[in-house]
Amino acid sequence: MTRERTYHHGDLRRALLTAALDVIAQEGPDALSLRDLARRAGVSHAAPAHHFKDRTGLLTAVAAEGYALFADALAAAPDLQERGVAYVRFATRHPAHFQVMFRPELYRADDTALLTARSHATEALRAGVGDLPEAARGEDAGLAGVAAWSLAHGFATLLLTGNLSGALEGRTPETAFRSLTGLLFARRDGTDG
Repeated sequence: MTRERTYHHGDLRRALLTAALDVIAQEGPDALSLRDLARRAGVSHAAPAHHFKDRTGLLTAVAAEGYALFADALAAAPDLQERGVAYVRFATRHPAHFQVMFRPELYRADDTALLTARSHATEALRAGVGDLPEAARGEDAGLAGVAAWSLAHGFATLLLTGNLSGALEGRTPETAFRSLTGLLFARRDGTDG
């Protein structure tokens, strides 16, 4: 009687996530396939389903992991400007996570781990806005949060898509972002405008 050989991968879940992040960073999330990831990890094509029910499940795990890392990065920054810098730095260091996190059609938006991580990231950003003096944030802190998010997200997206390569003029993205926020929010002539 022959015995079927069992395959022990170690941490297959992590290996699949790592392979998925590589594919997403190089080719985008639309190129992701569980069958290809199984091949890359050296396991049967059915093995990924034990950790992620399907492609959407895998992308949900990528987004949840991304939001958790993102929340930590934002929370470590001392003020709103540095949270913006952390936002840009996160996007450049974790481009695959970033691509998936902001495309809710790719994942299960009601996933508990995802909701928790996204909530922590949102709170970290709001805390930065809340720390601003009222004169700087205006009467609508929610709208100020949207403005801060739009600025950081827009800059990070333009950066990742290669649209800022010439505009940075040799500056690091972090330095350029700090300069940008300084230009936009500097008080002129001692007035609020």
